Amino acid sequence: MTNKSVLVIAAHPDDELLGVGGTIALHSDAGDRVTCVVAAAGNLKHDSDGEKAVHGQARRAASILGVQELKLLDFPDQGLDRFSLVEIISPLEKIVESVRPHVVYLQYGYDINRDHQLLFQAALVATRPMEHFIQSIFAFDTVSSTEWAYPRSFVPDTWVDISTTLERKIEAMACYETELRDWPHPRSLHSLRVKAESAGSQVVSEAAECFMTVRRILRNDQTPV
Repeated sequence: MTNKSVLVIAAHPDDELLGVGGTIALHSDAGDRVTCVVAAAGNLKHDSDGEKAVHGQARRAASILGVQELKLLDFPDQGLDRFSLVEIISPLEKIVESVRPHVVYLQYGYDINRDHQLLFQAALVATRPMEHFIQSIFAFDTVSSTEWAYPRSFVPDTWVDISTTLERKIEAMACYETELRDWPHPRSLHSLRVKAESAGSQVVSEAAECFMTVRRILRNDQTPV
């Protein structure tokens, strides 16, 4: 058991699972406390009559992955550009101060989705190196957003073997009934499996998720590995 605090920051329900779901399950299995923040979880397109259908899907998916705390913020879906960056940073800073994460996973912000872009900028500020408990920060990609951008600038440098948790990732994604699409769309269950297997083959494993290192800090009591 590593007993680390892990924070995942994503824009929309299912983004957290698409990019880092298998790794979340690995952290949970290792005894780490995982907190997921979904910023733009308000005014979702599938909500009706005050019923937050996607919120329920997100909670079921989080339970399967072993997420200890899921924070659904009320910024509107596809509406982060209505707010100043400071207004987005402020609740993230409070969460960082409360969770005190050792490891942070951020949604990569150089894709075609404006919410992703703004949240990434805000999250970089909220996790700046003044917070000495943060040891490492990684960025994850989002299918049907990152690979459709130009120039394609997501260049991973870290691969996590999720061979033992891929099935849980697929099971959790199946909870997002309103977000799933049919093959060959990138957000189909089959496509997620193919993507994980393809990333795994890059490092000779059965399945993987890949990340870009934003920052990794070794303090005085740590040695390089």
